[in-house]
Amino acid sequence: MAVVLITGCSSGIGLEAALAFAEAGDTVVATLRDPARAGALDAAAAARRLTLDIAPLDVTRPDSFAGCIDGVVARHGRIDVLVNNAGVLPVGAFEDFDEATLRAVMETNFFGPALLTRAALPVMRRQRSGYIIMISSLSGLVARAGDSLYAASKFALEGLSEGLRQEVARWNIRVALIEPAGFATNILRETARGSLGACGPDSPYRPLIAAQQAALRDTLGTGFDPGDLARLIVAVSRSDGSRLRWAADPVAERVMATLFAGDDAARAAFIDSVSGAAWWAAGEAPPREIAP
Repeated sequence: MAVVLITGCSSGIGLEAALAFAEAGDTVVATLRDPARAGALDAAAAARRLTLDIAPLDVTRPDSFAGCIDGVVARHGRIDVLVNNAGVLPVGAFEDFDEATLRAVMETNFFGPALLTRAALPVMRRQRSGYIIMISSLSGLVARAGDSLYAASKFALEGLSEGLRQEVARWNIRVALIEPAGFATNILRETARGSLGACGPDSPYRPLIAAQQAALRDTLGTGFDPGDLARLIVAVSRSDGSRLRWAADPVAERVMATLFAGDDAARAAFIDSVSGAAWWAAGEAPPREIAP
């Protein structure tokens, strides 16, 4: 039975993941920014007769991360899986976003998971085991017009995860990226049905962003089930760590097959061959020619 810490559990993927891990027999610490929004999670857990440890955590407040990690260890003894799920989904042209919005999106989608992961790593190193699961996006692999800010935050998360995976393998800590396309979640509905936000009436990009948002609305009826994604996250947490990127749905599978002519294993093998760090992951001393 694993101890699993999940962010962004008030609805959508986070809520479903918390339930899926609990149904699999794991101890789940389900966090959310505002405890007042725990009603749906409480009700869903009660309906399935599941027990969750629900805790407040704002991923834009890194000063609270150490206390959160310490609290989980104090209550449950360890942290086996960290699922970085919380995020925001802005739609708009890059030029129309002000600096405050740029920084806010990066704080939530990149710095939040990055710094929470950093806070959890000492625990996992002491255990000599752990799994970091990042909920990324196809937008972390390819960006579209109207998607530039969101894609930037997810591209950053992808790069962090790819390098981090090599750094922490020495302690049997594994890292995975989940790549979803369109899932029927509240964040997608709110983005699709919302106003044009930063795109004001005088913006030269307004026709483009209006069209992009209309296309997003058209996908709402065909969105994939977040419960299926939650079950995939549980399966990933049981995997051996040899695979970094996991397509979350058929659309993601097709896109990733196009983007990566070879499979993810071939990409990983290439990275290993050029990184010069295979000795590190294996727990060995540095080769003589690079020893300090």
